[in-house]
Amino acid sequence: MELPLRPHTMKPVATILCSIALLAAAFSHAQNPAPGTQAPSENNSQTASITVRSNLVIVPALVRTKSGELVYTLKADDFILTDNGVVQKLRLEQDTGSEPLAMVIVAQTGGDASAHLDQYQHLGPMLDNMLGGVDHRVAVVGFDSKPILLHGFTSNLDFISHSLDILEPGDNHAAVLDAIVYAVNLLRQQPTTYRRAILLLSQTTDNGSNVAELDALHAISDTNTVMYSVGFHTTGTDEGKEAAKFGSPYTPPLEPGPQHGCFSRDLGTDADGNPIKPTESAGSQDLNCVEELLPPLRLAHLAEIAARNALRHDISESVAHLTGGEYFKFKNTKTLDHDLFTIANHIPNRYVLSFVPTSPTPGFHSIVLKLHDESKLSVEARNGYWVNADDGSSAPQP
Repeated sequence: MELPLRPHTMKPVATILCSIALLAAAFSHAQNPAPGTQAPSENNSQTASITVRSNLVIVPALVRTKSGELVYTLKADDFILTDNGVVQKLRLEQDTGSEPLAMVIVAQTGGDASAHLDQYQHLGPMLDNMLGGVDHRVAVVGFDSKPILLHGFTSNLDFISHSLDILEPGDNHAAVLDAIVYAVNLLRQQPTTYRRAILLLSQTTDNGSNVAELDALHAISDTNTVMYSVGFHTTGTDEGKEAAKFGSPYTPPLEPGPQHGCFSRDLGTDADGNPIKPTESAGSQDLNCVEELLPPLRLAHLAEIAARNALRHDISESVAHLTGGEYFKFKNTKTLDHDLFTIANHIPNRYVLSFVPTSPTPGFHSIVLKLHDESKLSVEARNGYWVNADDGSSAPQP
């Protein structure tokens, strides 16, 4: 049931980028770019979004034992997935590692990122060992107060390596949301047969973006672009100020409720009189309880609010959770290499589940993936997606 970490001979970043190719998936649906930022002009006008006409949703999932060991023996029937509280029929997708990949490396150059630019540079030489015979297109976006396309999509990895090697410090801002939306729109212009991924290297909070918060959430969650992020916290006070511009970074906490109730933090005692410890966080408990009590559209509305609040608090972690990727805190080059090794071993062992929503109501949808047997295993997966209206527009939540 347990899968040991796989040995690797490639360097850390090459391994993670190669592993990304095994997981990122794409949709083949036409839609205009999300509002809030202009997509770069490309000859190929195909896009990839979830619409109410064709709406296969991909859900990458990582399953581990309570001690952290990977599990790879499960089947689709071992999972339970709800979409806005409604149980969906799941399918376990086969390996898609041979399909072509379009990827954007998004690197912050402004603000505190100037101290990390030399650590970004070691990405370049490792790209030669990436992807192998898989058809690929890689682009590089740098950003400070605005995103800049440093190199468009190319299969020539020497060009990408050079773009990373010559990164220069930007201004004092970090428009993280603008850069993410810019990268998503870049990927929308790639052929719909390509899988899509973003590797984000940035601070955890926004400082200077112009894109509206709802538009950013829309862009992040309405395609099957998987985002992997390594985030660092800023050293100044701008981080709190920028989060405050959007409002409080947290929704009001739910009250615990009566003993033994759904929201209760007091689970009673076992046969020996010892307090029963919860198997999930307070936030997960609240979400599961709300899912049981609220109608689908109301649950979707609350999930949208929670997702927007999460973006205010920690963009790097939020986009990873929203899209089914993975997030790590950046400390130094040593921890970066360790984190990339960890992600590289996790990605090939993720389950790629899919479903067609039974009620593809336009707007944000909350996904909750569980296991039938949660006593010994835990699961991490994508927690939301966006369905567009027939005309490709964003639909407001009720």
